[in-house]
Amino acid sequence: MKRSPLASEVSFTVVTLFPGMFDGVFGESIVGRAREKGLVKVDFVNPRDFSTDRHRKVDDRPYGGGPGMIMMAEPLFRAIRDVRSREPGGREPWVVHLSPQGRRFDAAVAAELAAKGRVVLVCGHYEGIDERLASAFDDEVSIGDFVLTGGEIAAMAVVDSVTRLVPGVLADEAVQAESFFPPAEGSCRLDHPHYPRPRVWRGKKVPAALLSGDHGRISQWRSRAAAAATRRKRPDLLRSKEES
Repeated sequence: MKRSPLASEVSFTVVTLFPGMFDGVFGESIVGRAREKGLVKVDFVNPRDFSTDRHRKVDDRPYGGGPGMIMMAEPLFRAIRDVRSREPGGREPWVVHLSPQGRRFDAAVAAELAAKGRVVLVCGHYEGIDERLASAFDDEVSIGDFVLTGGEIAAMAVVDSVTRLVPGVLADEAVQAESFFPPAEGSCRLDHPHYPRPRVWRGKKVPAALLSGDHGRISQWRSRAAAAATRRKRPDLLRSKEES
């Protein structure tokens, strides 16, 4: 299936009870530089600001009993409606619920989101979100088969991964040389091994091909090394390719 072209810039809105968690992560490194260049925009919406309760309450006990609290539908619904009512760049937002029950996030999903241009990431918390809110989401995504305290860490991972695909954030050759490129199921493999200076470290040498200066030989070595690393570390990627 042909992928949609990547957007020239991506705007993220993170719906979260804890926007302060993102300060360091989104202000540093590649995401921070992308934001400075205006290639990636990130803003935050706190559901507490849409609570009708004087204590800004956003959670309640579940019917039927059980441990923990559940995020109430109304504050989240109002927050998402507010984001959808905005029209930055004329793009309709793609609203994603970050949940361990969603489809698995991978390089292909990152490319999908990068093509959307405007993405809303809704971070759940406590024991989950009122099921009656499900129709408010366009997508449900999980970063793995494990449970986090909330969706904030998942949102950080998604924003970081998608940011790397936005044109101008990284050099094209840097993205194309990474693991899981091209980002399509059944056609990806791991990156080849890398060796910086010195030539010999604690008795371990840099492969001779990388020191040869012969670009053809270097390219062949990297291709073989990437295939070997994939067979050794992630044979499931090769099985997916054979089954597709």
